Amino acid sequence: MTSSAPVHTEEELLHWLALRLTPGLGARNTCALLERFGSPVAIFRSTASELEATGLPGSVARSLSSGCAFEEAAEQQERVRATGARLVPVTSEAYPEQLKQIYDPPPLLFALGRIELLDSVKVALVGSRRSSAYGNAAAERLSTELAATGLTVVSGMAKGIDTAAHLGALSARGGTIAVFGCGLDIIYPAENRKLAARIAQEGLLLSEFPMGSPAHPQNFPIRNRIVSGLSEGVVVVEGEQYSGSLITARLALDQNREVFAVPGNITNKLSFGPNLLIKQGAALVQSSSDILDGLSWEARSRLARQPDLPLQEGSQSGVSPTAGLEGQVLQILEVDNPVLLDVLLDRLLDCSSSEIIAALFELELQGRVRQLPGRSYVKVWIE
Repeated sequence: MTSSAPVHTEEELLHWLALRLTPGLGARNTCALLERFGSPVAIFRSTASELEATGLPGSVARSLSSGCAFEEAAEQQERVRATGARLVPVTSEAYPEQLKQIYDPPPLLFALGRIELLDSVKVALVGSRRSSAYGNAAAERLSTELAATGLTVVSGMAKGIDTAAHLGALSARGGTIAVFGCGLDIIYPAENRKLAARIAQEGLLLSEFPMGSPAHPQNFPIRNRIVSGLSEGVVVVEGEQYSGSLITARLALDQNREVFAVPGNITNKLSFGPNLLIKQGAALVQSSSDILDGLSWEARSRLARQPDLPLQEGSQSGVSPTAGLEGQVLQILEVDNPVLLDVLLDRLLDCSSSEIIAALFELELQGRVRQLPGRSYVKVWIE
């Protein structure tokens, strides 16, 4: 980003909103018009014939020249103010350079929260809405470790893996960006209302959709190009054969981003997506270091120059936050008598369910614990 990028006045932002709200004008046409005329103000001052000469359909050119979207734009501007959000045009100093590089960057972003996170080094972590306990534990653990290094974790605030990714980053007091497939004032899913409020305070909520835009199914594949476009790489944790996470991975490849995948049980349909990506050449992820090592030299250099993030109280750099808890879990588990997860939760009242699941996951990776059907666990016999 350059310091020469213009600071936009309220009048200019109104024109940006009107441009965004003009019917039939997509991201590619908008960017082409901006290249031709220089600014939204200049576009709206042009005649319909001048606009048609750029290749625009006549109906869209007439809509622009008539300024029919300005009344709705004024209403949107009031809603943005009321929400406390900020408009980030593609010409703004705050607009992320990484996102400008994609084929169809959104000309206007709606943002609420820590706007400086747009200029951080970012990695996307995505996966299934109907995730497993393994997937949630993996996502939260990876996200926690990545955020602790200074990386910003990007996801879509959906149920399942997205939620685990955001929570992991927040638990490390790190940065996280939730990219909406609707307006910032529409929380979807509704059960993530508290999470959205927390991200607005500690992270960043982001959307290209105007205020009040419903969460239409077709919006989410559109949203996914921003999730990958913002990021240096995309990590897929779980996903079925035709899942949105695979769409995001394909978009990442088209955008020349790194793609990583967490392997899963071959008998679980949620493992199809990441296992297929690994088969096709995606980097296999066993720990956060696999992701860090797979980032470009430039991204790692930027990350090294970023100021250190504060650690959680009681934690130490390089030490797993579940290290002490792992020992407690091993004391409860037995070699030949399965212990239900609920029993562990009852016995370890000072620990959250996510912390216990993360400890179990770490112990499984170490080969010291095995999960059995029915959410039960046994200790592995070690000579």
